[in-house]
Amino acid sequence: MKRISNDIRISAPVNKVWNTIFDPTSFGLWTEAFTKGSYYVGSLESGASIRFLAKNKKGKIDGMVSEIAENIPYEYLSIRHLGWVFNGVDDTESEEVKSWAPAYENYRFTQDGDTTILTVVADLSDEYAAMFTRLWPIALAKIKELSEGW
Repeated sequence: MKRISNDIRISAPVNKVWNTIFDPTSFGLWTEAFTKGSYYVGSLESGASIRFLAKNKKGKIDGMVSEIAENIPYEYLSIRHLGWVFNGVDDTESEEVKSWAPAYENYRFTQDGDTTILTVVADLSDEYAAMFTRLWPIALAKIKELSEGW
């Protein structure tokens, strides 16, 4: 397991950056860096179940089974990833999933004058570390563009 951290300075208030990330419409825009058509189903409340999903090439649903580990609105959100969704079926018990779960994806928002510093820390399995290390900066640049453009 590898943990990466990325920061970006965004010329927008914290609430605007937060809403850009977690509003269902804009969520689908910035997460295109990872998978086109991404969306989530569930709640952002602490302890709530949430699934991050998208259609695969065969039109079936793939994604992540997760829960919100902690939510302090406009300050910090921690997602605990617990497994995969393959072809619409949750997998939280396979040996492959047990080799990396739980994995965390944490968002910290810091107001600095007229800007927001967004820090994203993510646990990555060895299999996906290189890909996500390359893609997170692209996703953060899109969050910045969307937040500053609204």
